[in-house]
Amino acid sequence: MGLLDGKVALITGASRGIGKAIALKFASEGADIAFTDITINPETVAEIEALGVKVRAYASNAADFEQTHATVEEVKAEFGHIDVLVNNAGITRDTLMLRMDESQWDAVINVNLKSAYNYIHAVTPIMARQRGGSIINMSSVVGVSGNAGQCNYSASKAGLIGLAKSIAKEMGPRGIRANAIAPGFIISDMTAALPEEVREAWAKSIPLRRGGTPEEVAKVALFLASDLSSYVSGQVIHCCGAMNC
Repeated sequence: MGLLDGKVALITGASRGIGKAIALKFASEGADIAFTDITINPETVAEIEALGVKVRAYASNAADFEQTHATVEEVKAEFGHIDVLVNNAGITRDTLMLRMDESQWDAVINVNLKSAYNYIHAVTPIMARQRGGSIINMSSVVGVSGNAGQCNYSASKAGLIGLAKSIAKEMGPRGIRANAIAPGFIISDMTAALPEEVREAWAKSIPLRRGGTPEEVAKVALFLASDLSSYVSGQVIHCCGAMNC
């Protein structure tokens, strides 16, 4: 038996990277998967299907309120219920505040933070009627400690923590849990775009002396999605190799 047998998970931004790793991990534990992204990678769909679960991909802009609600309605109609929501959609537009224009600020806040509002707003009525559900916001260590050159990203990730904690308090009486994961330096397409010297400096600053993998973050998400964490809510779990402790 899998830890998520009989459950339906909705994951945003899951065509690649951490979102894809979470989708694959959840599917390997028996969950049916609905995932969204701006563009859908057919290979991701095929890899999930190969694990023997039902999967449906939705090309949708998570930052768009109307598209989000329409997507959630489609997922509910297709799968019958939604048990886990992972707010993973995210972008960066890194620069110092003195150089940051309004469009760079707005883009990051809209994709990283407003998208989570959109999906939580759409999904919580469904979970409330079910008297249960798990919401997981993908934050970051920089949402806790801040980072120069990432004011927009740090603010969005800090917002995801406050959002998870508030939803945990609001929706706890309905059996809904909400938590956040704060990954550190994770080896991904996003971090691969950083200069080599920056990546090396990051690795040297981590007590475990390496970056993490998307699969390691997915294991934390599995814990929060499953009944193993049935009394865990309103928490931030760091997955950072002791980088931020």
